[in-house]
Amino acid sequence: MKLLFFDCETSGLDPIKNDILTLAMIIEIDGEVKEEVYLEIQPFNWDTITDEALQVNGLKREQIKTFLEPKDAYKKIVSLFSKYINKYNKTDKFIAIGHNTVFDVQFLSEFFKKNGDKYFGSFVDYHYLDTMQILNLMKYAGVLQIENVKLVTASAKFGIDLTEAHNSMADIKATKELFKKLMDKIEFKKEV
Repeated sequence: MKLLFFDCETSGLDPIKNDILTLAMIIEIDGEVKEEVYLEIQPFNWDTITDEALQVNGLKREQIKTFLEPKDAYKKIVSLFSKYINKYNKTDKFIAIGHNTVFDVQFLSEFFKKNGDKYFGSFVDYHYLDTMQILNLMKYAGVLQIENVKLVTASAKFGIDLTEAHNSMADIKATKELFKKLMDKIEFKKEV
């Protein structure tokens, strides 16, 4: 199984208007981590960087000017994905895993489109896994008592260090560890 754990910090909340500023990815294939990648990316549109986003992710506008140009980051991502995925094989895709995964999938998909590539789905299956939704399911099933399903709260609940919250690499490492702990807690029954 090819898993892509990934998290991004962005210039705002709208994947069409705003852009990815940092992207952390952990590629795991058949239980073995193959690569951990962290990219710092300049926005396509500097005018849409929100102060609120910078307050959350702790980045500074001057710092962002030193980041990779979006087209160069895109080339690195495609090169990385191409090492592990045959984009012409419909059954060879990463399964995306994150915390509030839909947010990150939308941003990365739009990042591909902004680079003139509408084939993000050639690399990543849109049927993703989400630790936030797993926590919600466990909470509503009554098997987990938790105040909320934020990554910081869940990490604390499961004894996972997340002192650098909203750093995309720290967040995705915590998410990966949380995912493994949640899978250990869920009892699956084999299909008859």
